[in-house]
Amino acid sequence: MLRIATRKSALALWQAERIKSLLAEPAELVPMSTEGDRIPDRSLAEAGGKGLFVKELEQALFEGRADLAVHSAKDVPFALPERLSLCAFPAREDARDALVAPAAKTFARLPRGARVGTSSLRRAVQLRAERPDLEIVPLRGNVPTRVARSEGLDAVVLALAGLRRLGLADKATEILPVELSLPAAGQGALAVEVVRGSRGEMAASPLDDAATSRCVRAERAVLARLAGGCTLPIAAYAVQEGQLLWLRAVLGGPDGRGGVTVLRAEARGGDPDQLGRAVAEALLEKGGAALLAAAKA
Repeated sequence: MLRIATRKSALALWQAERIKSLLAEPAELVPMSTEGDRIPDRSLAEAGGKGLFVKELEQALFEGRADLAVHSAKDVPFALPERLSLCAFPAREDARDALVAPAAKTFARLPRGARVGTSSLRRAVQLRAERPDLEIVPLRGNVPTRVARSEGLDAVVLALAGLRRLGLADKATEILPVELSLPAAGQGALAVEVVRGSRGEMAASPLDDAATSRCVRAERAVLARLAGGCTLPIAAYAVQEGQLLWLRAVLGGPDGRGGVTVLRAEARGGDPDQLGRAVAEALLEKGGAALLAAAKA
């Protein structure tokens, strides 16, 4: 029987069960706690990045305690350990962000100085670029916890995919357009990680959706060129247009005057890796190199 490594959160278990249901072979879940789950009171940028959600699962693969690991694609760092690969990206859920604002309902109706909860630098920078008056409140925890916290804030912003997968889509009062909040690379997609050449790779590879895979790989190529993780406000989102991909990306940072700077670039192309690198280079040429240097300093 195949063994599927997964985090213990309700969303992670749902995702692992989804992969289990798609496999041709019987499988069982191997739930485990990750370092990212054990430090819910600190932002991921402070704690060391989204890789904190995958390290324990990858170790289980290396040690033979699991045959495959299931992740939210946006949580997987662009650089993978040697011998491991992402062999499948099943068909993607809606990648957009959702607003949960019980009183205002929509982003446009949020009052001046509204308190908006999010753990994402990417979301914070884009929302403040549109509305400099907003107060961004750091907010971590599982999806139901963050939804519940909306009652003490004017709004919270989280991934629509997570709400839908947990049956909480009715809590979303507005789906934010990508022009306002461009999604994170891989958002809405699942990623199956395996040891190269293993039984797990053979079992999971057929689950790969070609269109989703091409889009996510283009998005991850942006991260790879910019050396981006959750410690940098980077967004990247690709959609398939016939034989081509349309990739948009955002890089943000402080403007030195108490506000934020948001750089945008986009392009169309057929090769995911080349397209991702090209869009990343465009961001660097627009001033992204200075933003990255400031962030690292």
